[in-house]
Amino acid sequence: MSACVPARADSARTKHVHPPHSPPPHGPRRFRVAGADLSASIAVFLIALPLSLGIALATGAPLQAGLVAAAVGGIVVGRLGGCPLQVSGPAAGLTVVTADLIVRYGWRTTCAITVLAGLAQLGLGCLRVARSALAVSPAIVHGMLAGIGVTIAVAQLHIVLGGTPQSSVPDNLRALPAQLASPRPADLAVSLLTLTLLMLWPRVPGRAGQLLGKVPAALVAVAGATVVAALAGLRLPKVDLPSWSSHALATLPDGPVLGLVAAVLTTTLVCSVQSLLGAVAVDKLVAARPGLSGRVKRSDLDRELLGQGAANIVSGSLGGLPIAGVAVRSSANVGAGAVSRNSTMLHGVLVVVAALLMVPALEFIPLAALASLVMSVGLRMVSLNHIRTVTRHREALVYAVTTCGVVFFGVLEGVALGIAVAVGVALHRLSRTRITHDETEGVHHVHVRGQLTFLAVPRLSRVLHHVPQGADTVVELDGSFMDHAAYETLQDWQKTHTAQGGSVDITGRRPGTRISEPADADGCRCRPWTPWRNHQCERPQPAPPPGTGRQDGTGEPSGPITGPSGTDGPASRTGPGGPGGPTGSSGRELARGISAFQRNTAPLVRGELARLAREGQQPSQLFLTCADSRVVTSMITSSGPGDLFVVRNVGNFVPLPGEESGDDSVAAAIEYAVDILKVRSLTVCGHSGCGAMQALLSAEPGGAGTPLKRWLRHGLPSLERMPEDESARPRLAGRRPTDAAEQLCLANVVQQLEHLRAHDAVSRALRSGELELHGMYFHVGEAQAYLLSEDAEDAVFELVLETDLTA
Repeated sequence: MSACVPARADSARTKHVHPPHSPPPHGPRRFRVAGADLSASIAVFLIALPLSLGIALATGAPLQAGLVAAAVGGIVVGRLGGCPLQVSGPAAGLTVVTADLIVRYGWRTTCAITVLAGLAQLGLGCLRVARSALAVSPAIVHGMLAGIGVTIAVAQLHIVLGGTPQSSVPDNLRALPAQLASPRPADLAVSLLTLTLLMLWPRVPGRAGQLLGKVPAALVAVAGATVVAALAGLRLPKVDLPSWSSHALATLPDGPVLGLVAAVLTTTLVCSVQSLLGAVAVDKLVAARPGLSGRVKRSDLDRELLGQGAANIVSGSLGGLPIAGVAVRSSANVGAGAVSRNSTMLHGVLVVVAALLMVPALEFIPLAALASLVMSVGLRMVSLNHIRTVTRHREALVYAVTTCGVVFFGVLEGVALGIAVAVGVALHRLSRTRITHDETEGVHHVHVRGQLTFLAVPRLSRVLHHVPQGADTVVELDGSFMDHAAYETLQDWQKTHTAQGGSVDITGRRPGTRISEPADADGCRCRPWTPWRNHQCERPQPAPPPGTGRQDGTGEPSGPITGPSGTDGPASRTGPGGPGGPTGSSGRELARGISAFQRNTAPLVRGELARLAREGQQPSQLFLTCADSRVVTSMITSSGPGDLFVVRNVGNFVPLPGEESGDDSVAAAIEYAVDILKVRSLTVCGHSGCGAMQALLSAEPGGAGTPLKRWLRHGLPSLERMPEDESARPRLAGRRPTDAAEQLCLANVVQQLEHLRAHDAVSRALRSGELELHGMYFHVGEAQAYLLSEDAEDAVFELVLETDLTA
């Protein structure tokens, strides 16, 4: 009887025994806060406090409304939202919208509009349409934010100079020359001091900069300007927080129905899009932090939308500003080490405490300091990185139209203009198809560049009509879409041209681009880097002729009808090339692969290979890795022809130089790569599931001296590199090696790098600074690469993270 089971099942005492292998029962769960969450909440609070006051000032709302929104955003969204580490509150992206609403309808009606926008967000969250909001072109979103940033900066510049901003950007621009001609010296001095501290504080050098950098620059700038203004006795407008007893709450909306509907839609759109895009950005930040991605779940966008809606309802009801996810606070939260939603909620609690207990201190803050802070935030919203990205993707027109529309007409109007232009650009690209015809060595080539739709059918028919009857023709489709009209045109022409004695080969870069059944016998539809299993198409086996062979009970043929490959006898003897061609299934696989290369890949790389043939190889690095078939060097390094000089062997060993222990093949490759090809780097790459490492661990002393065993002796120094002390072994950042084989693989990479340094050619190049050595580990199952850190004193393989390719 198992010791885990009570001896008497009917014993009264057994009802208090907890199930085997489970933790003992405990009382109600108590709220616990990790130290990382506590420190992160303080960092976010120090950023949120001055920004919330500044945004409230920029909108023309009561300053306390910014504190209400910050507190509600932290507590409500932090508890209910779907992105645990995103911090919500009054956002700069909502400043223009809110300011316009206050001017049109007054503050209390604006609060009611915020409540209605929250209800709309709840409805959208229940409909689970959050993902569809991400379908908006990034150029429109970036343009909207840039337009809002320009509007904020121009308006706050008047306060920086000691004046009062107007209600629109054109009015502010017209009044700006007069304001520049007669600034108020006290306000201008405080503003310049604030901006100087904002720019210089993060750039303090040395160890002092590392320590001081933990204090947010926004807090330092506003606090420093406040202290200087107080000590200098400057007379200038300051924060005025009225008593909470006179704080205005929401009322029933008052105004034209259509105007109120447009206001609710605008607020809902801006709040939702900014919050959802912020959640996606936070997911990227979380993934970049080693060890955090497994603890923090990816964002649930529908739940995030529900949380934002609930927060806007509460904030509007309590007289607060509209709420959305804030990028500055969210990135600070992740960067400060937050590990759960507790940090976001605690920051909200700290804002409540500050709003109740720090009112006398907050009233010393000059309005010019807050205006300078908000102006700098607005200028940062016009991101040069975003401009470069949209320009590279040929969406600069969409970005510019959206930005100008927001600046001169409003947020909703600007976004509508951006969407209209984006649709027009998409239609233009869809209809812009280039079709050319040329002849090379008797073969006619028809090149189609772009999307093939009914709009391009007349031009396509005209070009195809110029192909002579009976000619060999290749039609290359370089696009990702073809509609039914274009499909039928090509299919009808192909049938007619083939019937007249000609040949047609229709190819494309997209997997499976074919108009009809392929003319070649193999029928392969694979393309380079198709998601594949062994990159070979599965083909149905031909049914045996009636009366041949014998059938078993399942109806499958048995006996001598099928050869070793499962096909009929004659095919297995002749192969795809007919008599004298490759035999067996492996021969057919080889021929099919070569045929697919000649048909699909060769036309794309022929020019580059011709250049390399003329100029000779000039690789940038020697890549020494295992002979394992799963390690595809060009794929995992995104390299092309001529980039890598690759040496592969069992176990990615670099034998030490010397007559007894050396290996002339590897040594010759190293010498040729370093001295002749002048490579700039050498990389030793190990991988998970390496059979050589497993053989080393299970090898018995002695035994027959087979070639494999003699070769594996080059891995014995790697075995000796695994000391008893685990802390001294090479390791992976963020996790422990899964088993001894993976641990040996890491040690082997480090050991082979030492063997490389023992080769004369390598040591000379290292001394002259012409060569770098790199260690790499590739986890096959996860398709994840690790690079050996160059700065660590001990061997640590750092995770290679995904980067933003559009940046």
